[in-house]
Amino acid sequence: MSWLKSRRLHYLVGLTALLLVLFAALRGLFLLGFSAVESISDPDVLRTLGIGLRFDLRLALLLMLPVGLLLALPKLRLARFRSVRWLLRGYLLLAVAALGLLYIIDFGHYAYLGVRLNATVLRFADDAQISADMLWQTYPVLWITLAWLAGVALWAWALLRLERATLDRPQAQRVGVLPALGGAAVVGVLVFFGLLGRASALNLENPVPLRWSDAFYSGNSQIGALGINPALFLFDTLKLEPSAFDETATREHYEVVADYLGVSERDAQGLNFFRQQPLQAHRIQTERQPNVVFVMLESLGTSAVGAYGNPLNPTPNLDRLARESWFFRHFYVPVTGTAKTVWASITGIPDVSRQETATRNPLIARQRTLINALPGYEKFYMIGGNAGWANINALIRQSIDGVQLYEERHWQSPQVDVWGISDLDFFKESTRILGALPKDKPFFAYLQTSGNHRPFTIPKDNDGFEALDLPLEQVQQAGSRSVEQYNAVRLLDFNIGRLMELAKEQGFYDDTIFVFFGDHNTRISQIPHMAPAFEQLGLESNNVPLLIHAPKWLAPREFDAAVGLADLLPTVAGLVGVPFDNGGLGRDLQRPAPEGERVVPLVLQEGTFPVIGAVTRDFLVQMQHDGSSPTLHDLHSPTPRDNVAEQHPQEFQRLLALSRGLHEAARLQMYRNVQAEE
Repeated sequence: MSWLKSRRLHYLVGLTALLLVLFAALRGLFLLGFSAVESISDPDVLRTLGIGLRFDLRLALLLMLPVGLLLALPKLRLARFRSVRWLLRGYLLLAVAALGLLYIIDFGHYAYLGVRLNATVLRFADDAQISADMLWQTYPVLWITLAWLAGVALWAWALLRLERATLDRPQAQRVGVLPALGGAAVVGVLVFFGLLGRASALNLENPVPLRWSDAFYSGNSQIGALGINPALFLFDTLKLEPSAFDETATREHYEVVADYLGVSERDAQGLNFFRQQPLQAHRIQTERQPNVVFVMLESLGTSAVGAYGNPLNPTPNLDRLARESWFFRHFYVPVTGTAKTVWASITGIPDVSRQETATRNPLIARQRTLINALPGYEKFYMIGGNAGWANINALIRQSIDGVQLYEERHWQSPQVDVWGISDLDFFKESTRILGALPKDKPFFAYLQTSGNHRPFTIPKDNDGFEALDLPLEQVQQAGSRSVEQYNAVRLLDFNIGRLMELAKEQGFYDDTIFVFFGDHNTRISQIPHMAPAFEQLGLESNNVPLLIHAPKWLAPREFDAAVGLADLLPTVAGLVGVPFDNGGLGRDLQRPAPEGERVVPLVLQEGTFPVIGAVTRDFLVQMQHDGSSPTLHDLHSPTPRDNVAEQHPQEFQRLLALSRGLHEAARLQMYRNVQAEE
């Protein structure tokens, strides 16, 4: 066993240990600083961390392999040739530095979106300047850089210490050829099983390596995130090119989806989902058709709104509007992300693209939209910043006929941060434009806010708004991650109150249907005032407020059914009183649901291998993107992660079919809903 005393073996073992300790420390930093798990002692948490350490070992071994191959060459004695040693030092330090930077990006990505780093991060490269400005204005970039360099320097010091303790010590005796070969075989077998990462690898006929999906065995995406190694996960998502849609899978579920949408002219072969909605009896009766104003509320989830039980009263204006409007308590966006919300609200089709957002795909930018069904309307899209972000301007300009797009270059007010002018200035200038329009002609306006977003800027000119300096612990117990985020929600609500006042001053309040909806929720700390399901099943990201406010025509009413973002335009078109052809997946909320209780399709975990589902008022079904591993969850249960499929078999089968069918239909319709060029 003289090979066990080999300096090179000791060096390789020590190097692997150094790398593993580094990755384990970064995993611990993620657990303590960024993860939202409730208890570290939870058995699922501990098991998932164990899975994560096996991924860390795999990465350490992969980085060690080139070093091992060089050391195995008999004529390259690392202790003798200093140039080889410097070459390996350079390789290792560059690798550690690059991985350290990747981990930093991963931590920020998760803090912002609640998802570990994957191939979808490439979408930010298309808006590199805006992304860089947002990072600079939000995070202490210099301190993070210093910490990164210090960490690399500390690891380099440990590497030099390892060299002195192993390669620089005298060799006790030369290892014979046969012992060396035997030792290499033993080490090779150990490395092989370390790379595979699971006991089932002992089946050498079909060794199944540890896969990223193993980390999500619990059904809890927050716990599953603890088991991911960002470098390996990013590689997994980059190396696959998923197909745009699956006609076979769509065809298998066609009848279920056609029944759900009310398609009259069925064509399972051609996969037709277009249908007509005639003039509705429930339309608003008025001499002139009403104006329509969509107000997208940046990063506002239900947990931040007082009407949903937030104890700190951050949204008195929205709470008042909820009492005076149609209030939809169970409203969901299908996928998180601002660009994806813009897409679905305009097209009526969830953006279920698996890498980049659909707005970045030039082949499908010209979409059919029910906004064009509004006859004689002037159409506006207004944003305080740059509409080129995520290429949403392509969707807006190519899809909405005659749209007037207002963005940062059109405003007189000064920019306050990377997202453009403040929401208050945005409302003041946009309402002046709308108020100056002829009173005998209706308009449609889409107002996209941005203030409730990192870096949470509080402008100096804010009409008297005052930020509150509450204890951090108090705002975190109410769902905000920081005092700045809490005050940003308060400022957004304050500005909504001013918007209503400005609409009255400009003379179009009484003749307008206002539609207020959140685009997604931000990462939160804890939500004790919400049902456990919203945190434990990840629904806090998709559950957002929806209010339809038109007191001249609509009496206050609370809707208790689950409704989705794709339903907005069909509902508004029904209220306005126009017939239309609809190729999206939304339905008029005033028309009875043919399946009984309404269903909203969701993407619960984005990426190349998404987790999809469907939600009702009472249940959530979730599964892998291919329909495997489905589970049913009771949203009112104190233990919502429990699978209750056996207790509710009929509901489980109904939601299972609708969830998969609507997901595949959305993938297809993003390409089939394209308008023909004129």
